[in-house]
Amino acid sequence: MTDLVITHLYPDLLRTYGDRGNVVALSRRAASRGFSVRVEEVSLGQALPPDSNIILLGGGTDNVQSIIGQDVASRAVEVRDAVARGAVVLGVCGGYQLLGHSYVLPDGSVVPGLGVLDVETHASRDRIVGAVRGEANLWGKSFELVGFENHGGRTTVGPGAEPLAHVSRHHGNNGRDHVEGASQGGVLGTYLHGPVLAINPELTDAMLARALVTLTGGEELEPLGEVLERRAHEAMARRVRDDRRPARRRLAVAGITAVVVLAALGAPEALEKHEDGDFVGRIGVGPFVSEAHVDRAAVPDMR
Repeated sequence: MTDLVITHLYPDLLRTYGDRGNVVALSRRAASRGFSVRVEEVSLGQALPPDSNIILLGGGTDNVQSIIGQDVASRAVEVRDAVARGAVVLGVCGGYQLLGHSYVLPDGSVVPGLGVLDVETHASRDRIVGAVRGEANLWGKSFELVGFENHGGRTTVGPGAEPLAHVSRHHGNNGRDHVEGASQGGVLGTYLHGPVLAINPELTDAMLARALVTLTGGEELEPLGEVLERRAHEAMARRVRDDRRPARRRLAVAGITAVVVLAALGAPEALEKHEDGDFVGRIGVGPFVSEAHVDRAAVPDMR
């Protein structure tokens, strides 16, 4: 019997900004503590494994969310059942929006959500872009949360959920209420990329501790050496203080941070694609060839 089953939902469709790296971060930190791990990839029309301990949804464009909307809505019961059994769910960016009640597109059409997180999202023509640094409070633990956001949706947290983090600047869910992400029981949503779990080990370990509680009895997880994760975290935190740079330059910096951390973790090849098509890259180690395409004209000198 496997200790930890991680289900990656729609990995072939919700794959913006290399959010597959969140699967790698969870797998590696669990395996490093001696837990056996199995990763299942589930796409359109496929059932969730009944023994899922963690369910992940990555980011995707409005077009992709429209494509998978009906399939997402059809999963509401099985996802709620998984949460009731103790599974932890994380949605990033587009995946965060799909955890809520609905996502209203610019043309007024509605993409139904899973309804496991009390949030509503409306699309906007303007995007919120930049590095984010906030103070998170989750399941009795407080820690600094950092990442990179690039989203057009404006999300409002309802009374049934709580903000994942508080941010001091005009970033986060909607640029108005100074909060980022949301949590409700074992369900989490965030707009932060990085990948967020690769550069926020406290968040990763909080998810693992909750997902593995039947095996650990609630005991604290064994501490791990995390020099590279700490460096990546601090590098992203410093970017918040220099957020006047053009958005594409910040995107490139965030991508470089992800490459360094995931390479150290031994990540499989992952595809990153900016939704406007200007940034595409493959990151990997070992037998995989690293390559990237960046619109050089849009990215100033990084020095």
